[in-house]
Amino acid sequence: MQIETLDITDLTPDPKNARQHDAQNIKAIEGSLSQFGQRKPIVITEANVIVAGNGTVTAAKNLGWQTIEAVRVPADWSADQVKAFALADNRTAELASWEPEVLASQLIDLDEAGFAIKELGFDPLDYQPKFFAPVEEVPRLDHKESKPCPNCGFSA
Repeated sequence: MQIETLDITDLTPDPKNARQHDAQNIKAIEGSLSQFGQRKPIVITEANVIVAGNGTVTAAKNLGWQTIEAVRVPADWSADQVKAFALADNRTAELASWEPEVLASQLIDLDEAGFAIKELGFDPLDYQPKFFAPVEEVPRLDHKESKPCPNCGFSA
């Protein structure tokens, strides 16, 4: 894998990108890029079409970046292989889940250390300990079990 530094204007967004990035998502990517820089390359074809990293490129452009790091898919990949990789790249991240208590603890630590948690896409409710407290089952008074009268059979 060879990382290249490319002019952002030389890249073409994938016109058939199945993954869409709303304003909140782009803002979170911008926050990450602002705080940490680019820590993983985007993936492009030989023709500079973005396969993975369309949101990253949009956010980088919004931040005024001129260049970005990229790697290319193998030249011998078919169009279907490129498409399958793009879908897999997006889906595998989406299928992951959070460990709520660990997430809350880490977000509290980072918030206290001065990190801009909201800029990374996390809401303050994401790290409120009460948010993750188990809800106790409380019997409802308006749902009582009706029992028929043993003498007449009337049920109330």
